[in-house]
Order: sequence, then C-alpha cells, then structure tokens
Amino acid sequence: MKICLVTAFPPSGRQLNEYAFYIARELQRDPLVELTVLGDKLTQYEFATDGDGKPLDISQQPELPGFNVVRCWEFNSLKTPFQLLRTLQRLRPDVVWFNLVFSSFATQDHPLAAFAGLCIPAVTRALGCYTHVTLHHIIEHVDFAGAGVRQEKLFRLGSDMATRVLLKANSVSVLLSAYQRTLLEKYSAENVLLGTHGVFASRPSPPDFSKRGNPDQRILAIGHWGTYKRLETLMEAFPEVLRRAPNAKIVVAGANHHTKPGYWESIREAHKDNPRIEFRGYVAEDDIPELFRSTSVVVMPYDSATGSSGPAHQACEYSVPMVCADIPDFRTMVADEEMAASFYEKGNAGDLADKLSEILLSTELQRRMSEQNFSAGVRMTMPSVVRHYLRWFAIAERKRALGSLAEVQSFRNWSRTNWRHSRKSSPSVSTAPEAGRGDHRAIDVTPAVVQEFTGVNARRIS
Repeated sequence: MKICLVTAFPPSGRQLNEYAFYIARELQRDPLVELTVLGDKLTQYEFATDGDGKPLDISQQPELPGFNVVRCWEFNSLKTPFQLLRTLQRLRPDVVWFNLVFSSFATQDHPLAAFAGLCIPAVTRALGCYTHVTLHHIIEHVDFAGAGVRQEKLFRLGSDMATRVLLKANSVSVLLSAYQRTLLEKYSAENVLLGTHGVFASRPSPPDFSKRGNPDQRILAIGHWGTYKRLETLMEAFPEVLRRAPNAKIVVAGANHHTKPGYWESIREAHKDNPRIEFRGYVAEDDIPELFRSTSVVVMPYDSATGSSGPAHQACEYSVPMVCADIPDFRTMVADEEMAASFYEKGNAGDLADKLSEILLSTELQRRMSEQNFSAGVRMTMPSVVRHYLRWFAIAERKRALGSLAEVQSFRNWSRTNWRHSRKSSPSVSTAPEAGRGDHRAIDVTPAVVQEFTGVNARRIS
C-alpha cells in the first residue's frame, strides 16, 4: 500500500509534527507500506527556543534519517494546494492521509490560505485517491476567546464551511467521542470514525517510583505555551504547594505556540529568583523519557482545550498521575481512555494547589493513579493505533474493488443471460457444455463477503 502522509514533520516546529513522527515511524515498520511524508518547508521558528530562550537554528536540525520526506508545501501560503496536488499527481498514492488541525496550513492572520489548505482533501478524493483525515479538533468545541481568536463570528462561519469541505474526504477520524457525536448530529456525516490518540511508545513504561521524589517532587508542565495553554494559574498556586510539600519543584518544558513567541521566557523572567521553578524550553526527543520518568505529577493548566491532549497521553506512556483543568474535552478524554486524572476548577489557583498537594503528599494515591495510567497506556499503543488505521484503509480498498467487481459481474450476468437466450432460440446452436470443460458460470460473490466489505459499520478504528 502506497501512502502519502500530509503533515508538519520534524524538524519542523509546527503543530502536530511530533505526532506525525510517531505515526510515520510505525508505518515505516510495516513491510507492506510504502510511505512518503509530504511535509511543510522548513523555515526559522522564533517560537521554538532552547533552555536559554534562544531560537533554535533550523540549519542545525537535520532531516530525520530513514524517512522519505518531500517538503512540498509552505505554511501561510495560497500556493499550498497547487504544490501538494502537483506532488500527489506525480506520486500517485493509494491513500492520502492528512494529519490536521484547522491551523495546520496557516494562522488566523491568513484565513484564505488556511481555508484553501483545508479544501485539499476534497480535491484529492475527486482526483481518485482514497483520502483520510485525522482531525485533532473541531471548531464547535473550541473556546475562541481562550484560544486568542479574533472576529469569532466570522471565523465560526468559515470554520463551519471548512468542516463541511473536510467531510468530503472518504473518511474522517476524530479522537474524542464528543467530537464524533457533534459531526454526526450537526453535519449528518456518515464517514466519521472514532479513533484513539494513542501513546507514542510500543511499550509503555511501568512506574519506577525510585526516580520520583528523589530528591525533588517534580511537577511537569509541558506543551506549546501562550494561547490557551498558560502558566499564570500554576505560578500563582505554587507558593501554597511549596508550603505544604517543601521538596516540590516545577519543571516547565516545551516551545511557545507559533503565534506567541517569547511567552514562556516572560514567565521565566518574572520568576527568575525562585530556584524551585525550572524552565527547559524545547526538549529533544531523546530527553523526553527521563523527563517524564522523574516526574511525580503532570499538570495541564489550560484555559481551554482543542482536542485530545498529547501530554496526557505521554503521562500514560510513562505512568504518571495528572492534574487537569476541568474542561469538557479533558473530561471526555479521561472517560474515553479510562485515565487517572484529578480535575481543578479552571483558573482557580487555590483549587489547583489543593489537587497538586493531595497527590504529592500521598504515596498511595500516586501509586494508584500511576498504575491506572500505565494500564490505559497499554491499551492504546501506537502500533495498535496505526494497525487499526491500516485495517480500515484495506477494508475501504476492498470495498472499492468489490464495487468495481459488482459492476463487471452485473454486466457479465446480463450479457450471458441474453447470449444464452439467443442460443436457446436458435436451433442451429447447441447449448451443451464443451467436452472436458464443464459448465461455465459466473463467479458468485457470496452475500456474506459482500456484507463484510460493503456493509461494515466501523465507527471506531482503535
């Protein structure tokens, strides 16, 4: 199966590049898959900085070895649809898989470029490629004010149109059950699947408590900071946490959101005199495991959410308890995936301090939450997630093949019936089978097989 994965891809610093890497890595391991990543063209990323707040030099970030990456489209550009379609016409894949959020192709400052990019899946399907979209959020569940979006009414109208266009793909998967319900009910969609975000590893790490609280009880906040992911509430809560748990320490990791360069650096400057607060900036992939394994609790101090959380799934991968803002998307995610998380009232620093302290001061609670998240991680490994996608693509391909076969079969039955009728009506033509060749009949496609591939109702793909 020849697959083109359309996505931001490392060393790009754009949204979903890390998730794309893990998807691509699993696809590469399948000998029956020929993968080409159609990635964004690299540029300088002022929002991605190291621990000293210095922008990462993209020229120092080589392409990842072992991947066939074609960087053929530009962020914030109206040329992107033409660039991608030209490349796809040259490669002629069996499946085009889009890994998207609504801002994958452009920011809100370039709405036409963003909309044009989101129209590409409909066009690739029209060109005859099986097209799948993994959509990480839907606009109906986004708090525009919390996400810093201006002109909300206009953007909601445009996003409604973009959603309808995205649903023109052969299939669309979302990662939260609430998202699937919205698309089914509001848009009457019939091609929406419920997928799983998954943990990035093939084998989640069981909790190693010898690395936690030794000597610090680390509170890890990791993400792309500055829009709805903010640090002010956590910083306000921390003095009370430190009073109750003197060995507590905050570790802030991750880059700024691409629309908010300099955000976490400003928070660091405001708290530079506190030795119990550490800022890591961008964390290299090789350093992620040790960062999580030495963490006592992962905190998500968000004002809103835009889908299933990557840090939450990393917490499950490394068996770490979580404290989350009480946001509907997080409630749905925790229920869908059977995670262990404690919720605090959004924006309430006192409640956040209570929830963090409760976990840090209870070894038994840490153990129970860690083991539950490990169990959740085992059930949604990335190999399992990708295997279900490939199964769906294979079923879809067989459905298409059977559709063609059914058309051919119908013609054959029609032509044979008329031919036999003409032979029976003609006394000069014998209808007896030829010697040694038997009676020639059309191949019968049994109803069971047809139902398996044309009547399948695969609403959940992992």
